[in-house]
Amino acid sequence: MLPRQPLRFVLADDPGAGKTIMAGLYIRELIMRADARRIVIVAPGSLVEQWREELFEKFGLEFRVFTRDLEAATPSGNPFEDIDHLIVRLDQMARNEELQDKLCAAGWDLVVFDEAHKLAAHFFGNKMQKTGRFKLAEKLGEQTRHLLLMTATPHNGKEEDFQLFLSLLDSDRFYGKFRDGVHKVDCSDLIRRMVKEKLVKFDGTPLFPERKAYTLNYQLSDLEAALYEAVTDYVKTEMGKADHLDGKRKGSVGFALTSLQRRLASSPEAIFQSLKRRKERLERRLREEQIGTRGQQLLAETLIDVPEDEDDFSAEEQETMEETLVVQATASQTIAELEGEIIILQALEQQAKALLHPVRIASGMNSLAFSRTNPKCAMLVGGCAKLSFSVSTGTR
Repeated sequence: MLPRQPLRFVLADDPGAGKTIMAGLYIRELIMRADARRIVIVAPGSLVEQWREELFEKFGLEFRVFTRDLEAATPSGNPFEDIDHLIVRLDQMARNEELQDKLCAAGWDLVVFDEAHKLAAHFFGNKMQKTGRFKLAEKLGEQTRHLLLMTATPHNGKEEDFQLFLSLLDSDRFYGKFRDGVHKVDCSDLIRRMVKEKLVKFDGTPLFPERKAYTLNYQLSDLEAALYEAVTDYVKTEMGKADHLDGKRKGSVGFALTSLQRRLASSPEAIFQSLKRRKERLERRLREEQIGTRGQQLLAETLIDVPEDEDDFSAEEQETMEETLVVQATASQTIAELEGEIIILQALEQQAKALLHPVRIASGMNSLAFSRTNPKCAMLVGGCAKLSFSVSTGTR
């Protein structure tokens, strides 16, 4: 990395292979060479404190984390210009154009993006769709001499998306849409990929054990297969109805039904809880419509907007949005259609309920803690409580 002037590089080592340490060493060396004075690190909100602590404890580098309090405490009120070593939250910058403009206008010698796979852009046909995070990286990359992107998963399996990702490093070289057989993405000079199996100790022995991947087939029981077919038929039917909807509602319903099918593959408890809550929410809505309307009038509905790309949301925001839409988004446009959908959901709920099994816990355990409560862990929480286990839940 050091011989490259300027540096435009992807550090794509495996998780746990020391990407943060590598970045710290590189930052420290650039500072000693007087090649970088103003440095900003852009990281997900959950990692900013970890970055600050690692850089201070291991390299003696003092970085400040941008906050509104810091903004108020700086002499000019603009910490992007007053502070040379700064850490900012990715989504905070991507969603606030005022902060984004100040950040980009300040001028930086080195910009480091952690979890850079979140800087996503995609092609839909011949149309390019950029997320807010990608646009931030584009703007910031134009204002810096050195740009380092850090991610353990730079490639999502789509060559055209990978080429867009690399365009953050060199927009001329990776311009346009990738075409298989026409374009060849040779990025060996722009990326380092170190897998854990290649890491060794001082004596030459492997640092990590060899990873072996196996495919395990799972045979569905008759009840599971029947539920899978029934939910799939329900999703296909409602998707057909959604095709006739207009605007944002079509996207919301489609997203909800897709999420419902994902939960079907998660666990019996996950799909049972989702079907139950969806049925209860639609029953409440039916009662509200019957009180406020007469006849077969069209149903009015207000839904949250589905983002053009899920990468624009954090993990918790995605989960909240998904849960909201799974519960309330429907393609039914009349009271009669809504009544029919509720009847189908009642039958599906009973099918899912028949699949639930008692929880068995290994002996010697007397307490369990869950980071959050959602359909995926609700079965364990309920089962453990029934077995007199001490159960605590909360948010991460």
